[in-house]
Amino acid sequence: MLVTATQAAQGQGSRAGLVMMIYFVAFIAIMWFLIIRPQRRMQKRHEEMVTQLKKGDEVVTEGGIIGSVVHLADDRLTIKTAENTRVVVARGKISRVVGLEAEKR
Repeated sequence: MLVTATQAAQGQGSRAGLVMMIYFVAFIAIMWFLIIRPQRRMQKRHEEMVTQLKKGDEVVTEGGIIGSVVHLADDRLTIKTAENTRVVVARGKISRVVGLEAEKR
């Protein structure tokens, strides 16, 4: 009887480990679909938007500066914000294209 009780305890211990492993895998899967996957999709959309910028596009930077693109370089662009004001901004800091949002609606 002592041997069977020990074997039963070991069987329940391995089941508990299996259940814990299933919970862990489920948790990782949920995190992937709720956090990581949407973030990657949003990042890909932003990269596409930044690569498709052209002269004359009206943009908004992450800092809230609104202006139109007057010059493009590989990693930065120049924005005209007023009559005699031009700002050089890194491409990655462009948050949205104003004209593009109006077309989507």
